[in-house]
This record gives sequence, C-alpha cells and structure tokens, in this order.
Amino acid sequence: MKRISLMRNTVQEYAWGSYTAIAELLGNVSPAKVPQAELWMGAHPKAPSMVKCDGNWKSLLELIEKNPQDILGEKVAEKFDNSLPYLFKVLAAAKPLSIQAHPSRDQAKQGFERENRQGIPIDAYNRNYKDDNHKPECICALTLFWALNGFRKISGILTLMEKICPQGLRKELDNLRGQPNSIGLKNLFQSLMTMNRKRQKQVIADAISNAQKFTDDDKAYKWMIDLHKKYPADIGVFSPILLNLICLEPCQAMFLTAGEPHAYLDGVGIELMANSDNVLRGGLTPKYIDVPELLNVLNFKERELNILGTEQINECECLYASHAEEFVLSIISVKEDIIYNSSSDRSIEILLCTDGKATIIDLGKNDKVVVDRGKSIIIPAIVKKYSIQGNAIFYKAAVPF
Repeated sequence: MKRISLMRNTVQEYAWGSYTAIAELLGNVSPAKVPQAELWMGAHPKAPSMVKCDGNWKSLLELIEKNPQDILGEKVAEKFDNSLPYLFKVLAAAKPLSIQAHPSRDQAKQGFERENRQGIPIDAYNRNYKDDNHKPECICALTLFWALNGFRKISGILTLMEKICPQGLRKELDNLRGQPNSIGLKNLFQSLMTMNRKRQKQVIADAISNAQKFTDDDKAYKWMIDLHKKYPADIGVFSPILLNLICLEPCQAMFLTAGEPHAYLDGVGIELMANSDNVLRGGLTPKYIDVPELLNVLNFKERELNILGTEQINECECLYASHAEEFVLSIISVKEDIIYNSSSDRSIEILLCTDGKATIIDLGKNDKVVVDRGKSIIIPAIVKKYSIQGNAIFYKAAVPF
C-alpha cells in the first residue's frame, strides 16, 4: 500500500453504547438496531480496519505485515516491531462504562504470559490480559463528556463520605483520616471492594438515602444516585465520591496513564491509545471483576485532574500534548481559503473527518481522495507530503517524532 486510502472500520456493539451517535456520524440508519459503543480504526487483531487497496478491501493488519516500512515508516517499524503502535476510536457512551484501570507494560507482559500458561482462552470470560501491551490513552470530547479519572484528594473524599456514611463506614473513614496517604487510600478501597455482600448492601442503601439530601451540594452525589439506579447492588456507585469527576467541553481532552482508575459516564469522544485491549475492572459492569489483580495494578495516589494542554502547530492544526511514545492526537481544521500542508517528517497517520468535506492530495503523485463526514483515511509513511483542501474538521492519529 503506497497511496492515501479509504478505510472501513468495525463498530463494536456493547450494551453501554449509543443507538444514534456512531450511526449518525457514519451516515447510517439511525437509531441503530443495537447499541453501538466504539468505532475501531487501526490494526488490532480483534478487529483490524479494512483498507481500499487496488480496488479491493484488504486487512490493514495483513498489509502492514507484508510491507511494514512503506506503511509505518522506518523509525516506527523499527521501534514498534513492525506493528502499528496505536488504536484510534470513536467512543459513544449512552450508559456508564465500568470502573477500570489499565496495566503498565511490565504488568501486561507478566499477566499475558501468566494467563497463557494457565491455559485461559483469549476470549474467555475470566481473561484479564488480551495482549502483552500497556494502554495509555487520550480522550477528546466531541460532545459534553462526563468522566471519572484518578483518586480525589483524600481530604475531599473524607468530606464527601462523611455526609453520606457517617456511621456505616466509620471505622474505614477513621482509618483513612489517621493514615491520609496511599496506604490509607488503598485500605479504604480494598475494604469497600471486599466487604461481605450483606454489609455492602446496607452501606449502599444508607449512602444513597443520604446522598439524595445533598444533590445540590455536589454533582458527585447526583451521579452516585444515577449509577445506583443502573447498578443497585454494586459498590462501584461510590466511584464519583472516590474519583475526580469531570465534564469535558467539546475539544477538551484528558490523558490516562497506567494504573489510574477511571470510567466514562456519558458522551461521545475521540479516543486514541496504545494498541491494546487490556482492562482490569472494579465495578459497574456485568463483566469479569478480578479484585486482587485490580489492587495490584491501581495507582493509589491522590491527584488533581488537569485538562490536557494543546499546542498550535500551524494555522490549521492543534496538537494535544502527548504523554505517550505510541501516539499523538491533533485536530485539523481547513476552510476554502485555508489549506493544510503536512510535514515531510512524518510516519503513518489515520484521519477521521467529523464535519464537512475535503480533498486530500498526495503532493508527490497528485493522487486525490475526497472525504466527508464519517469517513476515515490512512496515509502511509511512504507518502512524503500531502495537503487538505475544502471545509472540514479532521481528528488525526499519528506517532510522535
């Protein structure tokens, strides 16, 4: 594959997905018959994109295996063992996703090898590690996007908890107050996750009853009540109290590192991550939860949550500060009188058009591809420079140099 090419991507149908968001973006019938949660763009073995190549649709994974240097570029092919290092997604959450965290690279390798030795099938219900890679990720909002990310300041957790669990968790809160550090935070979380079902049920009931009195004081209480309606017996309903609650405005983004507990609650966003599907879950899900492994992976440091900063690269492109070696996300906006010209120092890029219509031109061969809303293209590294002309907005996935 030596040309700019259109892509055809897999839609993942999960119960928390939207019936309308992805269908409307792709120009398909809306509402869809089943909830559509994620659109995957990339070369993950679970669902590799198909690429229009010489008039036929071919697997991007197979194309890269046959000709990695032309597609990925020499630097990327060498650094990432002839594989595409990122996975690009549209994520549409109509219901909250599970409380979860992702492993570090070392944890993923060890976990993957361990579960292979144990003979656990890759698609088994109780499989934690689907591959041996870590999964740092960036989420950028297309709509208002509610999420949880990282543990709150311990002082904030105590303040919020005191209002709703003054007696039910007295011992646990006193312990955290006496040990306001990572160890105390881990002990509180572990106590919640491992307490017997009967006590969990009583603690949740008391907390929800009290939270209803304070919904005007903090949105965390409102989200706690909303989560309880969907998962009435799940200790994960405490997550808006324990974790930082954030609402991203369109075009705002945040970054998630290994071990950070998080959940996406509602909204549509662009997600870019290392090419992995490893998830350790802690609640708000019917899927497999492995508490000991989650405790082993989680980062129990309190922190403040910051919006990901951006850098204006040129008149058309705004780049989100990358904290990962595998990927970097940017937004490209073109108008009739403002043309985007790519850098010549580039590797493999995937572009998704979220609004408008434009023509992408290979400046070396004068090949042209017309792209409108919902269409994605792949630009292999062998294409030295290209331009975008028209009136459109693109999200671009690339590898940082």
